[in-house]
This record gives sequence, C-alpha cells and structure tokens, in this order.
Amino acid sequence: MKQNEFFNRAKELWSRLKDNPNLRKALKIWDSFAAYVKNGYAKFAKLVRNAHVYIKSKFSYKYRNKVMPVGYAILIVLAFVLSLTKNNDVSASVTPKNKIDYILLENSINNNLSTEDIYPQSSIDNIRSLFEMVNYQETTKTIEHEIKLSKGDTFINILTNLGMGYKEAHNIYLTLKKVYKPENLKAGQVIFITTTEDTAKNQLLSLDNITISPKIGQRVIIEKNDKNEYVASLIKDDLIEEVNTASGTINGNLSSAMNKAGVPNKIVANFINIFSYSVDFKRDIKKGDKFEIIYENYLTPDGKVVKTGNIEYAALQLGKHKVALYRYKDKSGNVDYFDEKGYAMKKTLHRKPLAFQSARISSPFGKRRHPIKKKIIVHWGVDYAAPKGTAIYAAGDGVVQMAKWNGGYGNYIKIRHNSEYSTAYGHMSRFAKGIRAGKRVKQGQVIGYVGSTGLSTGPHLHYEVVKNGRRVNPLKIKAAAGENLAGKELKKFKAQVAELKRTHSSMFAKSDKQKVASK
Repeated sequence: MKQNEFFNRAKELWSRLKDNPNLRKALKIWDSFAAYVKNGYAKFAKLVRNAHVYIKSKFSYKYRNKVMPVGYAILIVLAFVLSLTKNNDVSASVTPKNKIDYILLENSINNNLSTEDIYPQSSIDNIRSLFEMVNYQETTKTIEHEIKLSKGDTFINILTNLGMGYKEAHNIYLTLKKVYKPENLKAGQVIFITTTEDTAKNQLLSLDNITISPKIGQRVIIEKNDKNEYVASLIKDDLIEEVNTASGTINGNLSSAMNKAGVPNKIVANFINIFSYSVDFKRDIKKGDKFEIIYENYLTPDGKVVKTGNIEYAALQLGKHKVALYRYKDKSGNVDYFDEKGYAMKKTLHRKPLAFQSARISSPFGKRRHPIKKKIIVHWGVDYAAPKGTAIYAAGDGVVQMAKWNGGYGNYIKIRHNSEYSTAYGHMSRFAKGIRAGKRVKQGQVIGYVGSTGLSTGPHLHYEVVKNGRRVNPLKIKAAAGENLAGKELKKFKAQVAELKRTHSSMFAKSDKQKVASK
C-alpha cells in the first residue's frame, strides 16, 4: 500500500474516532502495540502464519472457517496483553527521541500535511504493517466450490479453470491417482473444492482441499500435510448393519410384490436366484401366493443404504406347498441354503438320477447307429443300463408336465424345473404312485422305475436334459454340489435357525398359524 493511500485510510478512520474522549490514549496504545509487534516481538507475524498453517493441517476444511478467526483473535489479544505487561507505560515502546504530540498528528492528517517530521517513520511503518495484515484478512476469502462435471471435463482442467498452473494441477492429478483413477470421474458427478482467494485481485492463493465421493460411503480427500505437500486419502465410512423383514401376497408378479414391501431390487434378484432351480417364476407363481424374507442392509451413519447384504431366510408359499430356506455358512466357509431339517437346496440337476449310482452308460449323447432302426441318427440323451425296477429320481425340483406313453420312448415323464431347464425320462416299466401331469416333485423324489418299454433292447433309463428348448448333453451340466448337514454342523445350524425364529418371532408365529391351517 502506498503511503498516500495509507494516510487517506488513516484520515477516514480518524474522522470516525476523533470524537472519542479516549482518542489520545487509544493512539498511544496503538503505537505501543505496533512497535511491540514489530520491534519487541518481531516474529509475531511469523507466529500468525505458523498458526494459520497449523490450523489448516489439524482441522478439516469444514471447521477451519470457525477455528481460524478465533485463533487470530486469541493471538492478537495475547500480543496486546503482552505489550502492556512488558511496558509499564503504554508509550514505553516509543523512544524519548520519537515521542510526539498526537494533537499535531491529528492536525496534520486533517490538513493533508506531511507527517514525516512530526511522526517518526518507524511508527508509521509499525502501524502500516498491522494495517496491511488486517487489510489482507479483509480481502482474503475461503471459498467452497461445488463443481458438477460436464461431458468432456477432466480433473486437470477443473483445477486450471480455478486459476491453478498446469504443473501444480498435474502434480495433484498424480497424487489423486495413487488412491483413485481420475478417468473414472463421470459427467454429473460433483467435486467439492475449497480454495483461498484474493477477492480484490480475483486471484487463487491456495487450494486447500478437494473432496470426491466415488460412491456412497466413500470419500477421497486431497489436502496439504505438515510439509506443505499434497496427499490423498481414501476414507470409508463405518457402515451400520440393519436386519429387515418383509412378507406379502403376490397379486401380479413376485418382483412387484417384493418392491411394494420395500425390498431392494438387488435383494429381489438374489431371492429369485435362490429358488431359480426349483420354481418357474413365469408359470408356478399364482395370484394369492406369498413370500417371506429376512435380509441385511448396510447403511452410512446418515442412513443411506450403501449395499445390500445376505438373505438369511427366504420362503415361498405356492398354493399349499411351502418352500422355506435358511442361509448357513459351514466351518470351511461354504455357504448354501437349507430347509429347516438341514437338507441342502441343491441348485443343479443330477447327471445320473438313479438309485443304482454305479449304472454304466450304454449309449452316449450324440450321433450313433440305432440298434433297432439300423441307421445313424442323433441320440438326444444318455442311456444308463440298470436292473429292471431300479428307482428313478427327479433330477431337480419341478412340476411334472407329462407322464404317459410316448411312442418309441415307452412310458415317459417330462419335468419342468424352471423357465430354463426341463428333463425327460424314457423306457420306464411304470410310474411311481401319484405321479401325473401337474404334480410338483422334489429333487431326489422317486418318479418311476427302470424298464424296457418302447423301442428298447434291454432295461435302461433314457435321460434327456432340455435347456431353453434345446436338448443338451446331460454329462456336461454341473453335478449337484450341495450336501445335507450332519453331526456338529447340523446341531449348529439348528441352533442358528432357533435364534432366527426367536428374534423374528412375529413373522414365524404368523407362518406357523398358516401351516396349521393348511393341514
């Protein structure tokens, strides 16, 4: 600030204060304080700067604007008190040689006269230093920018648009890259940037903080450390686990009914997947059927759902038939779903659905010379040679579509397992009791017995797997991996089921009433 500007400012302040009866004392104290700051404790300004850096390093940008003014006030009051305690007389900081008549100073300012002869240059410099410090704080502002990314924006050009040089912006880009890929920033995403700016000159003085939220519950923060270097850190919120229950009646489709009950889409998809090898959701679900579910959500401290967790219990009431499954993790870390008795919910079809598991393959899948027709044709299944009367099992849960004589297949059964898979069984000697079209069967349930009906040269099971309407090789489908629980694992599982029923007694009490009513 030029000297003329300084005195113009001083004159303006003087006009406000000249009616103050304590003006002379105020001026003496001001000069004493100014001299104390510059001469008695020359490093006061450095102390202020160090305090500024400390506050920025120790407090998040959210609290800086509150802490910093208080810090400045404390430092100034401390210096002022020290100036008085170090000087018994408020004018002690002004040497006898430099003592002046303050009335002359007032007159010189009012009359635009030179003050060099009546007011020492050292005192002018003292006051100017303090005035410039205060004036600096008036024009320096902390500004929080909320920047919504547009198509084509890059991390570097966002910084350069704020007034930062390319080299510094690129260094910050490299810092960010250590914890987060800047190229993952997308249009519509919001970045929060805190800067210190000279509003009078419209100039960027420093970049204090950058906050990016890659996803809910995570924040990337860039700020300077004690060495005045930019560092980036990835902060993950401590998530709160929430256990929810839901149940309802299906009047349209299952997804809509579950959404209406407040179940998240991802949980709905997992629920459908659990039953996908047992239920055809397009054909098996009827109006009036019911669902029940116990599932987990993970929330941020402010209540936002960050991710969905496990389904602990899932149940479908299809007419009078109810399928209820409980999640269990064994000592090896394997997770599967089991019914209340510990029987596994097998999600894949059996390759060899026979009681006689050592049965040999008498004819594989593919082209072959037909033993009766005496010509090469495609064999659309696998033949298992087995003694007549051997029990044949349903390869998976499903609904019987056909159970009757079917030409060259002889006694024939077809089961629809879901919208993707069906299986077929030929040349049976007879069907099991109660097996007919529309009957729901469980995986491993006896549906018939090995025979040699139709075009057959001996007792065997002709087994087909149909995937999306196309017959595929049964030997290439995955074998059932689930195993029933037993021993200590079964005991632990049953204790887990009992605890789940205890903590969600209202849901299970309602289910038990329905179960009794259906008997």
